[in-house]
Amino acid sequence: MGLYIIAAILLLPLIEIAVFIWIGGLIGVLPTILLTVVTALAGSLMLRQQGLSLLMRMQKELDAGRSPGNEVMQGAMIVLASILLLIPGFVTDAIGLLLFVPPVREALARFIIDRSNVVIVEGGTGARRPEEGVVDLDSGDWSEKKDGAGADTDQPKLSPWQDGSGGAKP
Repeated sequence: MGLYIIAAILLLPLIEIAVFIWIGGLIGVLPTILLTVVTALAGSLMLRQQGLSLLMRMQKELDAGRSPGNEVMQGAMIVLASILLLIPGFVTDAIGLLLFVPPVREALARFIIDRSNVVIVEGGTGARRPEEGVVDLDSGDWSEKKDGAGADTDQPKLSPWQDGSGGAKP
């Protein structure tokens, strides 16, 4: 996987330069530069429009008591799309524009999720595995003991797991 990332980092600038030269030869230098600036502006506008729409959908999911997992994935792709549009180049612009198309984003999200090992834990219960010797108690699993007279004493309160010697119970 690491080799693919390194290859992409090395090849992407070379591909972008080749496409710049090719398109510059077809339409000229100034139109090529203007087209690059226009795609960056279009990406910014699309990010604003689709980003606000996505935030509203995430809020609806949260209000309905559901986890907005799909919306988070969509948001990550919109951010990636806007970054790709801000990078000068036609290949990155094309990929970025494709990521702004909702059906393309849905298909890519399904592709990534199908190949990922995702664990969703709601409410935070049951996700933590205590280490050896650790007892994880909820508030309903324990109670405080009052001393016999019910009056406060100067001695510190002991944990249910401590004996009076300051050490833990076996």
